[in-house]
Amino acid sequence: MAAAGFGRRFVLALLLLPAFRPGAASAIEVDRERVWALLAKPGHVALMRHADAPGTGDPAGFRIGDCATQRNLGERGREQARRLGEEFRRRAIPVSLVLTSQWCRARDTAALMALGPIEDEPTALNSFFGRPGEREAATAALRQRLAALPADAGLVLMVTHQVNITALTGVFPASGEMVVLKRDASGAVVTVGRLPAP
Repeated sequence: MAAAGFGRRFVLALLLLPAFRPGAASAIEVDRERVWALLAKPGHVALMRHADAPGTGDPAGFRIGDCATQRNLGERGREQARRLGEEFRRRAIPVSLVLTSQWCRARDTAALMALGPIEDEPTALNSFFGRPGEREAATAALRQRLAALPADAGLVLMVTHQVNITALTGVFPASGEMVVLKRDASGAVVTVGRLPAP
C-alpha cells in the first residue's frame, strides 16, 4: 500500500514539473537576456570573479607581480575569458572602463577578454582571502570607488575575487560569473542581475 502511495505521489510530482519543450526558452535563458540588455544601458557595473583558476587561495610566499608564485588561470579559465569577451563584441556592448585586481588570474581574465585598456585597482579589488581583518577596509574602498563613478557612465567592468564580491553583495559567484550592479537615485549600489560564465 505504501509503495502504491509513493508511486502516485511520484507520478503527480512529474506532472507538476514545468514542461520543457524543444525551442522553449527557459527562465535562466530569459533572465540572461534581460541582464545582457542591462549591460548595454549606462550606469551599470559588471563585478566579475576572475575566470576558472584551479585550486584555492595562493601558495605560501606568493608575490603580486610574479605570476609564477600565484594560482593562475587554467585552460578552462582562459577559454571562459575569451568566450566572454567575444560575447560582449557579438552583442556590441561598449565597455567604458576595465578595472582589475593585481592578481595575475584577474589581470589575465581582463586581458583575454580584450575589451579595452586595463587599469589596476588594488585598494578596492585586490583579494583579502585568508586575511579577514582586511575585509571592512577593502569593502569600504570598493563602495567608494563605485560611488565615484558617474551615474550615467558606460559599462564599467571590474575583475576581482569571490571574497570581494561576496562581502559587497552577499552573492557567492562562480568562477567567471558577473554580478551586475547599478547605482540608484540616492547613489547606493543595488544588485540587478547575475551572468554565469559561458
